[in-house]
Amino acid sequence: MPEAPLPGWRQAEAEAEPALPTASPWRTPLLLLGLVALLALLGPLIAPQDPLWQDLAARNLPPQPGASLGTDNLGRDVLSRLLAGARITVLVAVGATALALAAGAGLGLAALASGALPAALVFGLIDMIRALPSVLLGLALMVALGTGVGPVTIAIGLSFAPTFAVVARQAWLREREAAYVEAAVASGTHPAVILRRHIAPNVAGALITQAAIILPRAVTTESVLSFLGLGVSPETPTWGRMIAAGLPFVERAPHGVLAPVLALSLLTLVLALAGDRIRAAADPLRAGTR
Repeated sequence: MPEAPLPGWRQAEAEAEPALPTASPWRTPLLLLGLVALLALLGPLIAPQDPLWQDLAARNLPPQPGASLGTDNLGRDVLSRLLAGARITVLVAVGATALALAAGAGLGLAALASGALPAALVFGLIDMIRALPSVLLGLALMVALGTGVGPVTIAIGLSFAPTFAVVARQAWLREREAAYVEAAVASGTHPAVILRRHIAPNVAGALITQAAIILPRAVTTESVLSFLGLGVSPETPTWGRMIAAGLPFVERAPHGVLAPVLALSLLTLVLALAGDRIRAAADPLRAGTR
């Protein structure tokens, strides 16, 4: 038996009733990302112990009161070193991604605006560099630059810069066919002006999308370099060095390896989730399919 229709005033009231707000898809990844940034900023300040303090009588202790994540092979507090290493990992990853974006996109767009010959030379070199894995290129640059936060940031940034240059070229080729760019060229506008006024603002979305992809890769690259002993200085606590130092004792003290591995996995996952939301916001067509 069909339901009787609502009276006119009730139907109007039901239609006018606002829908309950739904949770923003940004909330969870951004909250986690903010928590990671907060821990990276305040990590050394809230660490329960000095991350460099050694107590050889308390080596490889399991988690217990006073050492909630246990100690490593030199009696150092794992939690304190984990919090101190978060700052290095996040600082290097963000700095390397920013450097890669500025160097790669800047060089690529400048070469494209300078003419066919400079663009062919620059992108020929970039294609040769892209044939090398980013970790291998980072290793070669670290050998040339040395150890430290600055050198490892530069090495990782330059290893990912060609990717941004290629993204900038694809966006340039797409925007160059737009009617407003053709009109600016026909009116005799200088290529540098066209680049600044018309091309650059419209390729920003593609570059931001690529930055969201590169950031978690920069995190893992920094950890790989640290694991191989080519990251920051040896006395600086990093997650990669913690994994390398704990591997010989993994059977006696698995917490020394599990803690940095889980932290690295969680950070990469959080950055990937946040990056997915950023890509969805920067690409309306992709956002409409979610």
